[in-house]
Amino acid sequence: MRPAPTLARRPAVDRTPRRRPADLLVLAVEAALLAAAVLAGLVLNRRGVGLHADAAPLYATWHPHVGWGTPLALLVAGIVLGPGLRWARTARWGPLLAAGWAAAVAWTLALALVDGWSVGLTRRLTPQAEYLHEVPGVADIPRMLAGFTDRILDFQPDSWSTHTAGHPPGALLVFVWLDRVGLGGGTAAALCCVLVGATAVVSVPVTLRALGAADAARAVLPFLVLLPGAVWLGASGDAVFTGVVAAGLALLAVRGPVAALAGGLLLGFALYLSYGFVLVGALAAVVLALRRDRRPAALLAAAAGVAAVTAAFVLAGFRWWEGYDRVVERYYQGWAAERPYGYWVWANLAALLLSAGPVLGPALRRTALAARAGWRAGRAGTRRLRAVGPTVLLPAGAALAVLAADLSGMSKAEVERIWLPFAVWLLVATAHLPAPARRWWLAGQALTALAVNHLLLTVS
Repeated sequence: MRPAPTLARRPAVDRTPRRRPADLLVLAVEAALLAAAVLAGLVLNRRGVGLHADAAPLYATWHPHVGWGTPLALLVAGIVLGPGLRWARTARWGPLLAAGWAAAVAWTLALALVDGWSVGLTRRLTPQAEYLHEVPGVADIPRMLAGFTDRILDFQPDSWSTHTAGHPPGALLVFVWLDRVGLGGGTAAALCCVLVGATAVVSVPVTLRALGAADAARAVLPFLVLLPGAVWLGASGDAVFTGVVAAGLALLAVRGPVAALAGGLLLGFALYLSYGFVLVGALAAVVLALRRDRRPAALLAAAAGVAAVTAAFVLAGFRWWEGYDRVVERYYQGWAAERPYGYWVWANLAALLLSAGPVLGPALRRTALAARAGWRAGRAGTRRLRAVGPTVLLPAGAALAVLAADLSGMSKAEVERIWLPFAVWLLVATAHLPAPARRWWLAGQALTALAVNHLLLTVS
């Protein structure tokens, strides 16, 4: 059988230096957007407008500092930029994934330790607004699930804390389960978040390889390792969310109904980690459209996995749609009522640039060019989609999800953390960068993370 046409390998041989000025122009636009967001944030904060973000567009405070994680972060960045980047092109697949995960863990921990062990890790998940605050009170999980919706609204004696109320009960369950197996407390929870969040460095390349883009998987992996968003992966519940979503999509991409069932179960559970993950449907649709195993049994298995998780929560007494209705009301009982949509609807994108990194704009520009070429080369229907390929469609699906979340008004601020599950898929676009330029772009990613972590304190 003749393999389906794909553009997945074209980015690796892209030698078009005449286009570099266009990349620099996009970079200049990104810099202007970020500068405008910072300056507007300073002005609005001085006027007393309720941004509730001292270092807008980021939810952070200005606090230039260094820590004993600083030399560790520089060391990790140097290794990835040097031998790591070369090794990614030639290493055996299994060892490469293992090394990528280990490097991502080291990078995330090093950035966290710039703030110190206590501030950077142990105490990040213990404030009153966090999930761990509620864990000691969950003595009966079925009872908690049955009464979860009744405690979402604020200003009542037993209201959930901010993060717990703002998510379905699956998010709280993760930390309750950790506590039940002896991994309670801030340190263990933070380390678990780091370890799980780093698995996206494995899941995204596995997805690309399963969809026929093996060369692109190798090209993207170093950008996932030195993700600037690692500043927020270490440590937050969103790190767990990022790992679960990425693993679910990876399992959905590989062959076989068993893997599809497991992917459906994970993606179904993701719906109970964050209400916003209904938007992951755009990425799941891309994977299902491009996966090689198109047998009905695999597709039905994936759907059965999602349905099984949904049925389990409904039988336990929690209905997703009722929880979402209450969350919208709770959202506007807090800071969201004061945060101006007119600022955050565009400043959110500046925050995303700091989380995904400055490579995002130029990479998406080249992805758009590849999309146009692939669309012209392919024929109608599925063949045209396969001609465009996963390195175009996955970033496009992530961009669509981000755009919907931004325009909804339910993501005003803190998106540098909240959108991490989509940011890792946006970076698939880096596969379209010319090989000679990747080291420079990767260095820019590392410098962005280091600058954010050393100039700001991203802990409330």
